[in-house]
Amino acid sequence: MTDTSGFRVIARKTVTKVGFLNITLATIETPDHSQVERIVIEHPGAVAVVPRIGDDVILVAQYRAAVDAVVLEIPAGKLDVPGEDPSEAAVRELSEETGYVAQGLRHLTDLFTTVGFCNEKITIFLASDPTPGNAAPIGAEEESAEIIVMPWVDALDAVANGTITDAKTIAGILIAEMVS
Repeated sequence: MTDTSGFRVIARKTVTKVGFLNITLATIETPDHSQVERIVIEHPGAVAVVPRIGDDVILVAQYRAAVDAVVLEIPAGKLDVPGEDPSEAAVRELSEETGYVAQGLRHLTDLFTTVGFCNEKITIFLASDPTPGNAAPIGAEEESAEIIVMPWVDALDAVANGTITDAKTIAGILIAEMVS
């Protein structure tokens, strides 16, 4: 999508930088040539992997501070360096979080997570039949996470009944179902 329908960013000012996020104030010219300001969270991008092993999927039950709850998700993580190849990051994140090693990846989609205030784009891949290896969790949440091998049909049910609420996980599972 490149159509801006007459809107144009005319200025960006960094408000603050917190960790890997930049918080900016964007000045936007509207189609009627007035100006509005919007806060934008700039994110380096992320990857996620739907790891299928036969009729199962590997999920991670991990505490997420933003919602103060343990959330059931596909393995995922941010791009660590500018310009990092998303497929390489996906292989790294799958291995770090679950110990499984992707033998190959299939690109499923790119999606924007929260377009109202953030530019985070997640590239989602399907990993078919990854092999077990050694996990290398980073940080308290990953170290406390539980790796869950769930039957694929149960994951589909968990999406349908609202047990799985994470957007990237819902998208990844549904798109993987559509292409398989």
